Amino acid sequence: MVHRAFPLDLSAAFSRFRRMNRERLHFAAHSHHWWPDMTREAQIEAWDDAARLVDDKWDMVLEEVWREVAAGIARHLNLPDPTTLVPAPNTHELVNRLLSACPADRPARILTTDGEFHSFRRQIERLAEDGLVDVRCVPAEPFGSLSQRLAEAAHKGSFDLVFVSQVFFNSGYALPDPAHLIEAVSAPGRLIAIDGYHGFLARPTDLGPIADKAFYLAGGYKYAMAGEGICFMHCPPGIAPRPRNTGWFASFGTLAGWQEGVPYPEDGWRFMGATFDPSGLYRMRSVLRWLEAERLEAATIHAHAVALQERFIMAMAEHPVGPFAPGRLVVPLDVTARGNFLTFACANAATWHRRLRAAGIVADVRGDRLRLGFGLYHTGADVDRLIERLRRLA
Repeated sequence: MVHRAFPLDLSAAFSRFRRMNRERLHFAAHSHHWWPDMTREAQIEAWDDAARLVDDKWDMVLEEVWREVAAGIARHLNLPDPTTLVPAPNTHELVNRLLSACPADRPARILTTDGEFHSFRRQIERLAEDGLVDVRCVPAEPFGSLSQRLAEAAHKGSFDLVFVSQVFFNSGYALPDPAHLIEAVSAPGRLIAIDGYHGFLARPTDLGPIADKAFYLAGGYKYAMAGEGICFMHCPPGIAPRPRNTGWFASFGTLAGWQEGVPYPEDGWRFMGATFDPSGLYRMRSVLRWLEAERLEAATIHAHAVALQERFIMAMAEHPVGPFAPGRLVVPLDVTARGNFLTFACANAATWHRRLRAAGIVADVRGDRLRLGFGLYHTGADVDRLIERLRRLA
């Protein structure tokens, strides 16, 4: 057991991003994380492998590189078998492949919440416009009763797909017991998916008990610190064996032989797409290696973020600045079911967002809510600088 003092100081590992952002305070760690230095070497390694191997690089990418990445992801999610994982450039591709596994002879019946991220929400709302899906949205708030209300709705309807976030992007609320919820909404023939983008490497996540029941989607753009172009999905064995949206990489290992029909592998690769930029896999591999070498787990990362959140809120409790008062938190600090960012309700959030940006503070706005994210690249001193600059701004 490694005993650590929180918050951590891992600033040396992010020296390149820090040098290029000396004056700007980047607190959008729920949106785009800074990348640790070793990802630059990984990006160059991807280029060098392409030059060295040319056509044969895909054997390297899909075997050696992906196997190591999948093993690292499985370790952090407590998945019993890394082969249930499949990569994609973004979760939108994965969402569409998942939707293509729903019945084709009628509109797919989908149960979800009104707090889902745009990669899912926009797509299903557009499909609903043409009557291709039938969507039931359960209000995400009040949070305390959300799991119960989802379970009740699931029991009352014959849904083909239940889709819910592990951590909600517009509030920071985290499902307190995802495994219990998955058990509660399960039904024969029903697909269940968890959007884990704000949960992966942000909160301890144990998919072991539900690895045979639920899909799980996440990626490297946020807390995995690996940048864009590298997402993944855990695919429970035996469920949705033949998605209609299928790419040629799903049969990559059998291309040289004669194929009859449209064959699918039995593991997560059945949800594979087509040609993609593999550099994201190299970057994520380097991050996963670094996390293992530093013995950093999701629990450690979350504890670091919570310590920074508490430091910020304690200062705001003494001298509130504009919308950043503890009473404006959408998810109060004493609620442990929370992600690694804080969300503040603010009627003039867009105005404040512009003021923050002009002052060199990178946050973001979603409607009437401002979000501040805290990541491994932040130190306690960074939060102190944020507090000082906010007070000058006020």
